[in-house]
Amino acid sequence: MLDRRLHLHLASWLGQWPAGPGLHVVASQRRAKPAWDGRLRPALAVDTGRSAVLSVAPDRVAAIRALARRTPNRLLAALPEAVGRPEFCVHDGPFRWSVAPAPLPDVGEWTEPTAAGLPPWLRLFDRPVLVVRAPDGAYLAGAGIKRHDAYGHELAVGAVPAAQGRGLARRLVAQAARRVLDEGAVPTYLHERDNHASARVAEAAGFPDRGWRAYGVYPR
Repeated sequence: MLDRRLHLHLASWLGQWPAGPGLHVVASQRRAKPAWDGRLRPALAVDTGRSAVLSVAPDRVAAIRALARRTPNRLLAALPEAVGRPEFCVHDGPFRWSVAPAPLPDVGEWTEPTAAGLPPWLRLFDRPVLVVRAPDGAYLAGAGIKRHDAYGHELAVGAVPAAQGRGLARRLVAQAARRVLDEGAVPTYLHERDNHASARVAEAAGFPDRGWRAYGVYPR
């Protein structure tokens, strides 16, 4: 059984969930509109290993369904061109979520994304972000919350090279996850399949790899 919040999130984010066995290409107006950061995500999919939902704009459904039937093994590589965005790249990696973040101590402070000294990626958020600073005020690490809908919020985290290996990222992820749960949503965490450092952060923060996969077409 899916957590109800996760069920509602996937239904909202993708346009349909759950589905029967196999791949289901579904239409969603959200694929034709800017996402949380003002940029398009023209194709998004979540695959549980038994059932997969691939969400695309309504005018692309027929073509993507035909492509999936004709060349299923090449679907992912062909998606950018098939959704009309050949200049975009493909994301492929685990889809993780947690309802029980690791009980790690808080390490960051919530601050406005317009605060001085933050990296550009944290400035994309429109609500407070979680930040760790050095004693002299220099930025060390941060986390942001991508509020896709009322039910599912995706976490993003990063640290400057000098601060890596100190456990800051995992503590930020666990701390941000607790805030998401307090807001009534379920926290999710995505990363590329070969990003082993991010995988270690996720595992340590209480986001296990359940064998689920997320893939899609994202701007570079």
